[in-house]
Amino acid sequence: MTQLQMRQQRWSAKFVVLLARSVISRMAVPSSSSSSWISGGSPVSGFTCSFVGFSRNWLNPLPTKLAKNVETQVRSLPSVQRSQVLRLKAASSSLGSAQEHKNYNLKDVGEIDGGQDLFVEMKQRFLNFKKQKYIKESEYFQTIAEAQYPKFMVIACADSRVCPSNVLGFQPGEAFMIRNVANLVPPLENGPSETNAALEFAVNTLEVENILVIGHSSCGGIQALMSMQDDADSKSFLHKWVVNAKAAKLRAEADAAHYSFDQQCRHCEKDSVNRSLMNLLTYPWIEDRFRKELLCIHGGYYDFLNCTFEKWTLDLKGSSIEEGGAFSVKDQAFWC
Repeated sequence: MTQLQMRQQRWSAKFVVLLARSVISRMAVPSSSSSSWISGGSPVSGFTCSFVGFSRNWLNPLPTKLAKNVETQVRSLPSVQRSQVLRLKAASSSLGSAQEHKNYNLKDVGEIDGGQDLFVEMKQRFLNFKKQKYIKESEYFQTIAEAQYPKFMVIACADSRVCPSNVLGFQPGEAFMIRNVANLVPPLENGPSETNAALEFAVNTLEVENILVIGHSSCGGIQALMSMQDDADSKSFLHKWVVNAKAAKLRAEADAAHYSFDQQCRHCEKDSVNRSLMNLLTYPWIEDRFRKELLCIHGGYYDFLNCTFEKWTLDLKGSSIEEGGAFSVKDQAFWC
């Protein structure tokens, strides 16, 4: 074999190696257009977002065709050079398998609205928090990493528009928080729930000094409650939950009978907060600390249509948990 032929063979081998790398890379990571199509309804497992019953390259046939051409050229190489390419392919294939679920998970979950990856923005927000907040206040974050001593237990709605940390500026370590539909506190007699479990931990273990229940405008949970028929036997989890505020619904229907449905809902949104404040006193360990003035109980109402906030405090002297008992508030404030 002449030197020219040997040189040509070496260049041919290098070309095949580079082409193999390119093809394998394309096989391991799907195109954005393919992922967008997947988000619209592909046969994907609900837990792992992995594809069921399809080969890895079914989305894009081009890499497969190129791969076949590469394999043909690889077979024509001398054994030493052919083994080099095959080892490269095996290593890349292994890497692709390890990263495959990661790539699909990020794209399937994150890519909506024209392919915008929401996790890119989320990552940037986290990095900004780390740089602007965590690192600058590292001593404080190290302190709360050892133990938490929040002053507030906050019960707020799960509604995405009423995040208490955003609206009221709670910082990490300042508020132990539970969010549920319609910001309800069920009475003790209704049995265990994630809400009273959080209350028990906050009051008995963390010994918070304040409990704040926050209602809000245009609450979907309250609208569902006000729309329910009294004799409805619904199997809906939502209905079974919001019925905890049935007393507020009846009060709103009585006091605002001549008003519109929206106005009745607004009335119920505020009264349900007061009902939750009274329900807090059905728990002996809350009532005991409240009577000893070790714990204050507050109500709040956030109107995000006008960006106003109302705050009030349950008055120990004028309130009673007896059936039809009195309800009294103090220290009312309106922030606008």
